[in-house]
Amino acid sequence: MVESFIAIDVETTGLSPEKYHIIEVGALKVRGGEVVDTFSILVNPGYSLSPTIVNLTGITDEMLAQAKPFSEIVTELKAFLGDDPLLGHNVNFDYRFLKTEFLRAGEKFHHEVIDTLALAKEMHSDLPSRSLENMCRYYGLYNPNAHRAFDDAKVTMELYLAMCKRKGSGKEAAKFGDPSQYSYKIKKDQPITARQKNYLLDLMKYHKIDKVSEVDKLSKREASRMIDQIISEKGRIK
Repeated sequence: MVESFIAIDVETTGLSPEKYHIIEVGALKVRGGEVVDTFSILVNPGYSLSPTIVNLTGITDEMLAQAKPFSEIVTELKAFLGDDPLLGHNVNFDYRFLKTEFLRAGEKFHHEVIDTLALAKEMHSDLPSRSLENMCRYYGLYNPNAHRAFDDAKVTMELYLAMCKRKGSGKEAAKFGDPSQYSYKIKKDQPITARQKNYLLDLMKYHKIDKVSEVDKLSKREASRMIDQIISEKGRIK
């Protein structure tokens, strides 16, 4: 078992870090199996959440109204993380979003990772699903607020400790869950496409949105996000 690590989870506005953003970070600093410090914060993405994300997480626009953007919490989060390896269930998802947000804020980001999903697949190949929910059920762990960052991070830590305990002792067990490197290259922003531009202009004209002059400056990712937001708030062209 790794003695020092950060159990971490993020909630986001979507699945792609290039297109979407973090709205909540939850983390626990662990030393020798004991929690010595915690971090939990909501993050304002700068736009409204989709109904899907609200229903999944329970986080609302009202809850994020007074929250800071990621650029204003990055220094505090960076200090909390230090150089520790990051533990998560399907941790690569969290890593990709964190690295993208750190780089947007002008900060570097590199940590080793420990993935409880990969460990669960290694230990429990017989189970039909190794989702966090199913692994918690299998080990008898209680998560009062699934899809909230801090609670998911906490129960992931408990899952890791439980799996390490079941692994027992010996040389093989001692190496179980060792941190590994994870490399993620962020895609560069591309300019808005002609098709996106025409559709966005039509959408803005249809809904009488007076921001036409800003369209040419948008990246492909930003244009896609703006289209999604307009459709979510005002609907498609009929």
